[in-house]
Amino acid sequence: MNISSIVIAGAGAMGSSMAQIYAKYFDKVTLYNHREESLKKAEVRIKENVDTLVKSGNMTEKEADRLLGSLSYTTSMDCFKDCDFVAENLTENVEIKDTFYKELSDVVSDNAIITTNTSGLSINRLAQSVKKPERFIGMHWFNPPHLVPLIEIIKGDATTEEVAKDIYDLSLKIDKKPVIVNKDVPGFAANRLQFAVLREALDLVKKGVVSPEGIDDVMKYGLGFRYACLGPLEVSDFGGLDTFYHISEYLMKDLCDDKEPPELLKEHYEAGEYGVKSAKGFYDYSDGRDRIATGERDEKFLKVYHALYDNK
Repeated sequence: MNISSIVIAGAGAMGSSMAQIYAKYFDKVTLYNHREESLKKAEVRIKENVDTLVKSGNMTEKEADRLLGSLSYTTSMDCFKDCDFVAENLTENVEIKDTFYKELSDVVSDNAIITTNTSGLSINRLAQSVKKPERFIGMHWFNPPHLVPLIEIIKGDATTEEVAKDIYDLSLKIDKKPVIVNKDVPGFAANRLQFAVLREALDLVKKGVVSPEGIDDVMKYGLGFRYACLGPLEVSDFGGLDTFYHISEYLMKDLCDDKEPPELLKEHYEAGEYGVKSAKGFYDYSDGRDRIATGERDEKFLKVYHALYDNK
C-alpha cells in the first residue's frame, strides 16, 4: 500500500513524539485529539524537541522547517476521512478504544490501515470494534519513541499478511527495527520478557539477596551490556547450549514463579509511588531529580544508539 497521509490519534507524550517522527519522513501528518489543550501542549513539545535537535547539530534549519510544516493539529474527526494510515495512541482503556474505533469506522476509508500502540491489550479484542478488522494490527512503540528503535508488529487473527508487510516496511522507512509477533498473546513479546525479568529482580530484592541498586547494576553492567548487542538466544549460543542446559537443570526450579503482582511493586503502587511521574518510586526523584534522571537516560540512550545503529 502507498501510505502518504498519516493521522495519529492521541496527543500525549507518545503520540506527539510519534507525530514528530512521521513528519520527518512524510509530508502530510496530522495529530488528532479531542481536547484543544492537549494539542497545544503537543505542539509546544514538538517545537521544543525540534529546536533541541537543531541546536545540537542533529537537524538543519531547513529540515526543521520542513518537518514542522508537514504537521497539522485538529480536534475534528474529519481528518480521518482521506488518510491512508491511522496510528491510535489513546489511553490504555478498552472502553475508550472501543468508542474511538466505532466512531472512526464510520469516517475512515475502508482501505485505510488502522494500528494501535497498545502495550498489551488483546489485538483480537480491540479488533471487534473495527470495521474490516483485516486491516487492523498492533504497532507497539517503546518509550521514548524517538530514541528506542524497536517496534513490535502484532497480528490479530483477522490481520492479512499484506497489512503486516505494509507496517513492517513502514517501520523500516522511518528507521525503526521492526519485529513481527505472529500470535496475539498477553504482553506480546517484549513485555513478557520485561516482566519475567522484573519478577525475578523484585523477588531477589524482597528476599534481601541483593539491593535495588545492586540489581540494577547487574542488569546495566552485565546482562544489559550484552543484550544491547546480542539477544538471549545469541548469548546462549556464545555461552554454549550445553552449559546453559546444565545450569537450567538446577536453576529453573528455584526461579520465582509467582502468579500475582510482585509484593514490592504492590507496596509502591498502594503508596502512590509511581516512579518518575510522582517523584518517588524505587528511587527518589524529588527536587528536580526527575529532570536530571530523564536527561541522563536520554543521553545514554543516544550514545548507545549512535554507537550501534547510526550509519551516518
